[in-house]
Amino acid sequence: MDDNRDQGRTRRRKVAQPLDQARLDEMALAYVARFATSAGRLSDYLKRKIRERGWAGEGVPDVAALVEGMIARGYIDDAGFAMARGAGLLRRGFGARRIAQTLNRDGIDAPLVAQASGSQHERRVAALAFARRRRLGPFGNGSAHDGDRPAGRLDPATRARQVAAMVRAGHSLGAACALIDAADTDAAQEWVDEADDS
Repeated sequence: MDDNRDQGRTRRRKVAQPLDQARLDEMALAYVARFATSAGRLSDYLKRKIRERGWAGEGVPDVAALVEGMIARGYIDDAGFAMARGAGLLRRGFGARRIAQTLNRDGIDAPLVAQASGSQHERRVAALAFARRRRLGPFGNGSAHDGDRPAGRLDPATRARQVAAMVRAGHSLGAACALIDAADTDAAQEWVDEADDS
């Protein structure tokens, strides 16, 4: 009797059937309906599913043609995706290098990556937002003076850690140093306002 109860409680895993062209089309459509995506991400997703489940369709699966069909129908727009993703990362305070890494991973072409990385002013605004959120440079508590250093100056170890945090977030070394070394929040804002709109 215990054996019967154990069998009833044990769930049997549903074995996924190998894919054919119709099922692959359905998966692609469901993916673009659910997620904002790029052509590269959709292609990677479909190739992964084919590897995991196998292929039972005729011939070799033509993932590239399926992705092109999604682009032709307007379900995928790499330019729109790149601009939205880049703007979101800029708002969160990430720099151009981090945006480029993310978009390259998404399969976005270099010209679109450059456009999505923002102008110099937008990148400086992002750096300022990052420093403010993380309390770096003039926004932190570490800028208090201690008898040996003038007010507003960080000790070398703290400065190095803060510059490294800015660089890891994708900001250039020059931008990180300029912002961390700003005398106060007004000087940091001036640095942002001096930027070209290029």
